[in-house]
Amino acid sequence: MIKDILSYISDTISEKINSTRPVTGGSISSAYLLETPERNYFLKLNKAPDALEMFHAEQKGLDVIEKTATISVPHVHLVDSVNDKAIILMDYVENRRPVSSDYERLGRELAALHSLKQDDFGLDSDNYIGSLPQSNKIHTDWIDFYWEERISPQLKTASRAGLLSEKEIPNKDKSIDVFNRYLYDVTPSIIHGDLWGGNYLISTDGTPFLIDPAVYRGHSMVDIAMSKLFGSFGAEFYGAYHEIIPITEFYYEQIDLYQLYFLLVHLNLFGRGYYTSVSDILKRYF
Repeated sequence: MIKDILSYISDTISEKINSTRPVTGGSISSAYLLETPERNYFLKLNKAPDALEMFHAEQKGLDVIEKTATISVPHVHLVDSVNDKAIILMDYVENRRPVSSDYERLGRELAALHSLKQDDFGLDSDNYIGSLPQSNKIHTDWIDFYWEERISPQLKTASRAGLLSEKEIPNKDKSIDVFNRYLYDVTPSIIHGDLWGGNYLISTDGTPFLIDPAVYRGHSMVDIAMSKLFGSFGAEFYGAYHEIIPITEFYYEQIDLYQLYFLLVHLNLFGRGYYTSVSDILKRYF
């Protein structure tokens, strides 16, 4: 089957594939490095029913960031389906372990992305957070967006799965009150949407690349909150970032409330190992 896919790719991009080998980097897909005389490509394959839709969403997110010319992403060359397998083909980024100056550059370039102000919240299409659907319905008010498109759907999913009890789930009015207290006066920015340590690369020449986005127009602090959830971002990253976008009031409360979304996603994807982290935030604020 992989031979048929490689033949299709070669014909489509008009390049001879000299070699191919499996690589890491496709957490929910199989991944390969393809070498041609012109360049190296990164190929992901997935046979899940919604895989093609997921790859189109990934392409859209990478394209949105690429068009800002603020921070690098792999360019996507092809999204298609071959022999019932979805494929996405993009530039391969040869990468290395970050050093202090790399973290600084990543912080500056992410801040440049976040500094491009937008008109509203959301996106003109939905996408995915991990393998879960993520609604991006357009809103003019950030608090409405964050409740309706982020927190409420994840709470409902957790409730249906028996991962949270009814008494643990805050109602809309209570949640809006909390968000009004801590998440007010937000200007829309283009955000990566899933910025944990596995979703950036430092190329061998020191260029930061963002990968696997869940892009929408939201509060820039969403990316900062996710970056702090599992670590892997050096202190130099935050120093450089906040030289451009300063720390504001309720910084730490915003980190908690934005991490709530990602923790709910992990609870719904991976189960009760994330229950305590979700419960702690719900008890603290709601």
